[in-house]
Amino acid sequence: MALAIDMTGKAALVTGAASGLARATAIKLAQAGAQLCIVDVNEARLRETAGMLGNAQVLVHTANLADPDACTAAVAAAVSRFGRLDALCNIAGIIRMAHSHEMPREHFEQTIAINLSAPWFLSQAAIPHLLETNGAIVNCASSAAFIGEAYAAAYCASKAGLVNMTKAMAMEYARQPIRINAVAPGGMITNIANGMTFPAEAEMDLVARYSGLRGQVEVDDVADLIVLLASPAGRSYHGACVSIDAGITAG
Repeated sequence: MALAIDMTGKAALVTGAASGLARATAIKLAQAGAQLCIVDVNEARLRETAGMLGNAQVLVHTANLADPDACTAAVAAAVSRFGRLDALCNIAGIIRMAHSHEMPREHFEQTIAINLSAPWFLSQAAIPHLLETNGAIVNCASSAAFIGEAYAAAYCASKAGLVNMTKAMAMEYARQPIRINAVAPGGMITNIANGMTFPAEAEMDLVARYSGLRGQVEVDDVADLIVLLASPAGRSYHGACVSIDAGITAG
């Protein structure tokens, strides 16, 4: 039986929507009838995404989410345009591969800012509106939240923090009309993955330990899961982190 996902009349904010998983999620939300506020630092690519959203009402909002004030402003822009907010999809993310003792401070700080702090500040701004609409937050974590990945300590820390932040917020609002969940994908073919470079003298047998036996995860499959959790069809999910990693964290 096909699962009916209907976001007609609802408004969703999707971060990182200039490419990859967030672009796929925005497209699927638009197909489900949602109004979209799409957010990214790359305006040109963001406008490309907007052109893929058919007849959906779309707000293109350029922002550097490493800036907490920009996070707050993105939510305000979405609510101002659509008069409501029903779903916040925190998908924007970065990964910097490095030997831990060699990672520049600014790379560590940027990783935490985009992957962990931005979802916090976006959620903080969005929650009052989501409480009014019985809405949802969906955070994009990673299989890296659950296993140690060589040369990705900062990324692992940010994603593990995001998972527990999701659970803590879910407990805090357990009696309120809001759902807060996360997804944890394995490796996907996205711009993040394509731009990933390993440090000099990296031991690739260590990398192979978190590469998985079944290959890459399909971006569309993860986008489908995010849309489910963002929609009323995901009503029974709260405080979950759903792994979709082709078995990477199985053992």
